[in-house]
Amino acid sequence: MYIRLKRKLRQSKKLSLTTLLTGLVTLVVLLTSSILLLGSYESKKRSLMETTLHLNYLNADRMSRTMDSLFQSMHGTLEYNAARLSDIEAMPPQQVNDSLDLMRSSSNFFNSITVVDASGFIRHVSPASIGTTGKHITSENSKEALALRKPYISSPYLTANTKRLIVFLSQPIFDAAGTYAGIISGTIYLQENNVLSEIFDNGQEDDSGVYYYIVDSEGHLVYHPDKTRIGTDVSSNEVVQQLMNKQSGEQRVTNTRGIEMLAGYSSVPANGWGIVVVSPISQIHKELIGHFRTLIGYSSLPFILLLLGVILLARKFARPFVYLADVVSRMGKEHIELQEAKRYWSREAYLLTDGVSLALANIQQQTEQLTHEAATDVLTGLMNRRSLEHTINQRISSGAPFSLVMLDIDKFKLVNDTYGHNLGDEVLKHVVRVIVTSLRPDDICYRYGGEEFVILLARTTPAEAFSAAERIRLAVERSQGPIAAKLTVSQGIAHYPSHAADLTELLVKADQALYLAKSRGRNQSVITGS
Repeated sequence: MYIRLKRKLRQSKKLSLTTLLTGLVTLVVLLTSSILLLGSYESKKRSLMETTLHLNYLNADRMSRTMDSLFQSMHGTLEYNAARLSDIEAMPPQQVNDSLDLMRSSSNFFNSITVVDASGFIRHVSPASIGTTGKHITSENSKEALALRKPYISSPYLTANTKRLIVFLSQPIFDAAGTYAGIISGTIYLQENNVLSEIFDNGQEDDSGVYYYIVDSEGHLVYHPDKTRIGTDVSSNEVVQQLMNKQSGEQRVTNTRGIEMLAGYSSVPANGWGIVVVSPISQIHKELIGHFRTLIGYSSLPFILLLLGVILLARKFARPFVYLADVVSRMGKEHIELQEAKRYWSREAYLLTDGVSLALANIQQQTEQLTHEAATDVLTGLMNRRSLEHTINQRISSGAPFSLVMLDIDKFKLVNDTYGHNLGDEVLKHVVRVIVTSLRPDDICYRYGGEEFVILLARTTPAEAFSAAERIRLAVERSQGPIAAKLTVSQGIAHYPSHAADLTELLVKADQALYLAKSRGRNQSVITGS
């Protein structure tokens, strides 16, 4: 009796096969769902960060070009008026004052304009209410500009008279005999309404935390959504250091306040300044949490149903679990080709296996869709820059020659400004249709960014690539677009390996040829080096 009782106690401590199978299969299903969700999470995270970095760089590059044009215009205005003031000694003071007032009000570039003679004496100021006329300059920046006798851009500094934080641009004045007569300078009040705030005030931080700022060549803030920070030295920031070296790019960085950001930055050739567009990584995490919740919402019901089915059927069937274990063992290591459920002799076993396949197919389909979206431009349906770089690297690795055509729609900004962005989008889609219909089956068109596209022409010489590019250009020119204005494109052509031996150099060569086509009057194709 004692022995039988002891044996029963031992048996009661052992797990039954049914309980063991139920527990194991439950664990397998939960691990499968966790692996799939984690893999999707990491994939989406990488995609969002890469996309955000690149978009920030494109925005910074676009704004740097705008600022470059702005400062060229400002320098041109100062240069023009310096020439007009070459005979300032013979001009009545009121005429000079009127000329400065007209210059300030007509261009709206400067908050104030000052004329200083070669001795440092302030001859004229607009507006006159500043009250510095008849005084000598005192700031080190003004003295440096006067001594330099060349075009000059100051660092931010606080004026002694008005206590304003300013920067100024100056241009030397020479009389008809070539004698140095002083400088004319235009001042920007950094913490008040100025030309920078009028153009860039959409840089205020939005709900997503995205904003941008502008630094001068020495790392001082000259524009920031928080005006109290203007004039601050942020040269310790890694991105600002890159801009001080006239570099442009994109990178993950920790700002001076210890916040992790995704930064795109671009230097401005005209003045040595730089523009930085930043997004907080915390916003990426918020988007990922939303994506994660959506993914769980789509996946939870199939997995819950599957789990309940497995628990109920585990008492009688063990064979279907072999298939499930095999799927889980390969999950995350390779792409799984889901097969039709095997024809088990038991109808219940067949339904179980079929249910797992459907659930896995649903998750895999979502993952593939995310991958496709990361490589495709939403507006045009073309593959994006990331796909382009991957394909070029593959072709370079294979050693097969090919040509690259960089295409830009001429005066596209004017189209957007004239007809609006909706019609601008239609113009982009129209040009894409014309390009695609003009290509050979092996040729591929990518959207490079904005109104720029890149076409890869397989197995072509530079001459053949030029003929293909001209065929596309003429097709666009002759096409009837969605707007009344005639559409034209400019194209730059580079060939591998005769023009460049790597991805970066090939893109640079094509871009240089495109720039040459633009400078020659647009609506033409140019081979690099021609």
